[in-house]
Amino acid sequence: MSKRRRKPKLPNYPVRANIESMSHDGRGVTHIDGKAVFVDGALPGEEISFFYTGRSRKYDEGKVCEIFQVSPERVEPHCAHFEICGGCSLQHQAADRQIHSKQQTLLDNLERIGKVSPGLVLDPLTGPVWGYRNKARLGVKFVRKKGRVLVGFREKRAPYLADIRRCEVLHPSVGERIEELAELIQGMEARERIAQIEVAVGDDVTALVFRNLDPLSEADSATLRSYARSSGLHIYLQPKGPDSIELLWPESSQLHYCLPGYGIDVQFFPLDFTQVNPVINHSMIQQALSLLEPDTEHRVLDLFCGLGNFTLPIAKQASHVTGVEGEAGLVQRARDNAARNGIGNAEFHAVDLGEDPTGQDWMKQSYDRILLDPPRSGAEEMVKYIGQLGAERIVYVSCHPGSLARDAGVLVNTLGYTLHAAGVMDMFPHTTHVESMAVFVRST
Repeated sequence: MSKRRRKPKLPNYPVRANIESMSHDGRGVTHIDGKAVFVDGALPGEEISFFYTGRSRKYDEGKVCEIFQVSPERVEPHCAHFEICGGCSLQHQAADRQIHSKQQTLLDNLERIGKVSPGLVLDPLTGPVWGYRNKARLGVKFVRKKGRVLVGFREKRAPYLADIRRCEVLHPSVGERIEELAELIQGMEARERIAQIEVAVGDDVTALVFRNLDPLSEADSATLRSYARSSGLHIYLQPKGPDSIELLWPESSQLHYCLPGYGIDVQFFPLDFTQVNPVINHSMIQQALSLLEPDTEHRVLDLFCGLGNFTLPIAKQASHVTGVEGEAGLVQRARDNAARNGIGNAEFHAVDLGEDPTGQDWMKQSYDRILLDPPRSGAEEMVKYIGQLGAERIVYVSCHPGSLARDAGVLVNTLGYTLHAAGVMDMFPHTTHVESMAVFVRST
């Protein structure tokens, strides 16, 4: 009978250290006796003491106890719940330094993983750092020990919901109502059977999708309708999968956002993928088209096109644009958005872009320009085939620097493109998410 391995006992005294750098998840990094320690709440250049919170074979973890030498980057967190809530990890660092660090993370990844470097480093795209978040998934939990419902994000490095009253990064129509929503659900019969709330904010409507694990009683439905009327929020129920969503109040609802620089209005459903930060989205589209340089003679391929966020503006400047997306529902809504905006030079295909695209009709064409906006996993399968399409320019919009760097290595070192420029976008201020954009030019 094997003995159960005991966890190593943690020292119960503070340890003094100098913070050397920052980890990818926003913790300060130091070394004690040659072993890396990741310290919550510490910034590079600071002299601190910390308590150990965890130990493993390869690294240890800790939390700041006292700061003796304060970094000039340090600021007072704006949110009262920053210490516990995992929704943000960088509020203790000045916003301009956050985006500077993300820019360096991008460049480090490109060099280390892709073995490439941009000819030009683009200035970061920045915008509001509070109340910017228009999409979110909030957890809901009735905690018996507390005797009440919690609504919000998970705690830092813990599976539990953080006990918060408001959220400073969510759009105010929801961020200022966290406690109100918790009290609303607390008064419902189904308080233990509401699992989450999906938040989707359009230009003039905020929608909440309540994930109800069981059918609601008439009393609970009436409670939600009454709240919707008084708050102006549009409320949906989701009893099962994404296709089961039904509007509870009002009788009809339509989410949309405008792209005024292009005369385009994009309609979407509450669970559709849309960019979380509308101000950065506008700047991102403008920069992408500037780097893509489409004109009225060009044929453009937009991979991972979603609702047509890039496709439709491109169609205003190009001869023809082909959008390809894996989710059939998004493709249909992209077609509908094109028709609604009077765009006749765009076509859309529903195709899994994680599989070999050889034989697809759209792959048999040639393109002057290509835009990619893949998920965090990147476009590993697609980049292998891009070389045969003949595009002179490729704009890659990324939400993970590691996958961008990997794919950039293929485009440059295998397919012969040059990484002309790259830079970051502050899509998620106060978090460690690194959103970026790169442009590749075919070598002549």
